[in-house]
Amino acid sequence: MSGFDKDWLALREPVDQRSRDAGLLEHAVTAVGKDGHILDIGCGTGSTYRTLADRLSPAAAWTLFDYDARLLAEAKRRHPDAGIAFLQGDLNDIASLPLEGTAIVTASALFDLCSPAFIDRFVGRIREQNVGLYAALNYDGEMRWSVVHPLDEAVTEVFNDHQRTDKGFGTSAGPEAWQVLAERLEAEGFAVSTATSPWIMGAEDADLQRMFLSGVAQAVREAARLSEDALTDWCEFRVASIEATYSSCRVGHQDVLALP
Repeated sequence: MSGFDKDWLALREPVDQRSRDAGLLEHAVTAVGKDGHILDIGCGTGSTYRTLADRLSPAAAWTLFDYDARLLAEAKRRHPDAGIAFLQGDLNDIASLPLEGTAIVTASALFDLCSPAFIDRFVGRIREQNVGLYAALNYDGEMRWSVVHPLDEAVTEVFNDHQRTDKGFGTSAGPEAWQVLAERLEAEGFAVSTATSPWIMGAEDADLQRMFLSGVAQAVREAARLSEDALTDWCEFRVASIEATYSSCRVGHQDVLALP
């Protein structure tokens, strides 16, 4: 599994924070309790911690878990005195996750990278330990630009298919992952709530729009289903719209909260 660039994570963090469904976020905080333990998987540089920490009791305990040593090092650098446990490991080794005594597992923008088989194994493991899950910001396949281009639908279709390839956890469920996750959790007896949490990127998010556009273009180019000339034309149109400050983009996400 390859990690994400910390610059990308830094750019998206403010949009992630304002996009989370407020109701599910507060329910997750309540589920932790006064001194609960939170295991944040795929933690990156600690964005989920920064989102939740001020809402929780100071007695709440955190373990931040990631495969990428560089991102963990950045999280440690940013939070050296917060009493956080940092753990590097492969999430595919689900049996080794330190779930004992954990109130809730948190994950942000993770499960849309995961296969149905991985989701099955993960849900089974947290069910065994009677641990809740707050999984936010799972991409759901929606990509809408305020300034329309004839190639928009084709680009989104190819990008979404690319999201269904192997991202390190088997062939990904991609945009359908949040539904797969919710269904598996319900089947295991969890009380499940879902809510939309779309990114709305405006002119103030131009840097994020540009980086998001670059990532979409790279994925579509790798799929090799659209001509290079057509893709280049689409990208140049999008960049010009962003530079002119009248471009906005809605990217759909879904939050999932499951309590035992």
